[in-house]
Amino acid sequence: MDYALVIIIGLVIGSFLNVCIYRIPREESISYPPSHCSTCNHKLNPLDLVPIFSYIFLKGKCRYCKDKISLRYPLIELLNALLYLLIYVNYDFTLDFFKYCIFSSLLIVIAMIDYNTQDVYTSSIIFGGIVGVAFEALGYIVYKNEFMQPIFGAIIGFGIIALIVILTKGMGDGDAEIALICGLFLGVKGVLLTLFLGIIIGGIIAIIILAFKLKNLKDSMAFGPCLAIGALITMLWGNEILSTYLSLFI
Repeated sequence: MDYALVIIIGLVIGSFLNVCIYRIPREESISYPPSHCSTCNHKLNPLDLVPIFSYIFLKGKCRYCKDKISLRYPLIELLNALLYLLIYVNYDFTLDFFKYCIFSSLLIVIAMIDYNTQDVYTSSIIFGGIVGVAFEALGYIVYKNEFMQPIFGAIIGFGIIALIVILTKGMGDGDAEIALICGLFLGVKGVLLTLFLGIIIGGIIAIIILAFKLKNLKDSMAFGPCLAIGALITMLWGNEILSTYLSLFI
């Protein structure tokens, strides 16, 4: 039952993430107006908003204007549910479970918007900062967790990317803000591993893009999704990765 509950919550929150991904770049309210078709503007009823199943039953089309619905919507819902399930397997129903669920959902929103627009919106960063500090403060009060570790992680993450931006102009200011949020949620070791994985992932993607001539060297590439993937890997398996790496030298 726990697994089913986590999956259902993940799907429902995933549906809300689609609203955020669509509306934040347009600077629209994420709560009003109610969900509607972006083509015909018809208000969607509850049966149109059931995660995954509505897409399947409607055969990927709007009930009212028959315009095609992007496959991205059910994929985001599935991705969010999968991440929630993996987080539950790793952390059970603890404070870290709720913290990392919010963190992973935030990363999905930031990464998708960055991929679509190559921009990182301040509202997302502010939300992440407030939630991150709140969870760390709660962890300190309840479990006596180290409070300064995530603060240093945020500073180090932001500082490293900001330095790269200044020296190379190869990244955007938004990437430094994403690194700040990653450091706040993952701490010093976590953000260093995130940056390492993000750079590796970004390099592999760049090689693939150039090899298949999808872009040329002058075209820009969103680095936010690479950081997000690195952060998710770190969140789920960071301790194992670091232990395996250190065991090679000890």
